[in-house]
Amino acid sequence: MLRSILAACAAVLLTSGTLFAGETVKVASNPTWPPMEFLNAEKKIVGYDRDIMEAIAEEMGFSIDMRNTAWDGIFASLESAQSDVIASCVTITEPRKKNYLFSDPYYEVRQALVVARDSAISKPEDLKGKTIGVQIGTTAVEALRKMKGDFTIKTYDEVGLVFEDLRNGRLDAAMCDDPVARYYSSRKEGYQDLMKLAFVTDDVEYIGFVMRKDDTAMQERINKGLAAIRANGKEKAIRVKWLGE
Repeated sequence: MLRSILAACAAVLLTSGTLFAGETVKVASNPTWPPMEFLNAEKKIVGYDRDIMEAIAEEMGFSIDMRNTAWDGIFASLESAQSDVIASCVTITEPRKKNYLFSDPYYEVRQALVVARDSAISKPEDLKGKTIGVQIGTTAVEALRKMKGDFTIKTYDEVGLVFEDLRNGRLDAAMCDDPVARYYSSRKEGYQDLMKLAFVTDDVEYIGFVMRKDDTAMQERINKGLAAIRANGKEKAIRVKWLGE
């Protein structure tokens, strides 16, 4: 009888989202946003977000299984329980907060515009008649729409495809989160000598880890772990490693 009661209690705790030490958390990531998340030569997901998640997991006594997930299906993976957390440079917005839980913010970004090295574009007014590439479903789209300029927005499935077309002269500019824009324009091999940062928007966006709406236990664990790595200096070391901050 005692075993039955304990088993029943364990089942309730597991279905309620409680996380036990030693368990593995399934983490969805779209690794097309260097240096936040990208694939290395061994096709392993690496970057700032992974290191932050692993540091949190170490503090809280669980492990992570980071899974390569296309952006257009990343929220569906959470809803279907194929993942427990999204760690993919997701901006915290009011519409998203209606459907999902977010961790405390772990980084802040602005939208940045990248152009060819010899481009004369340096401010939003210069975009008249131009074509700007963005990844579909990202806040870069909304940032451009707020500018209300006479330009064309072209969407892509991945930000890497945006920069490839910019490099090959098929776009006049690319817009994305500023750490990604800075990486392509100053550090990524084959791009850095061909591109430059034209301008950065004033509006600040905050990014967080995403969880199912009812998974308050996971939210609590991640927030506690995030606070711990801020206090012990691990977060700062990861920022220096990937972002030079």
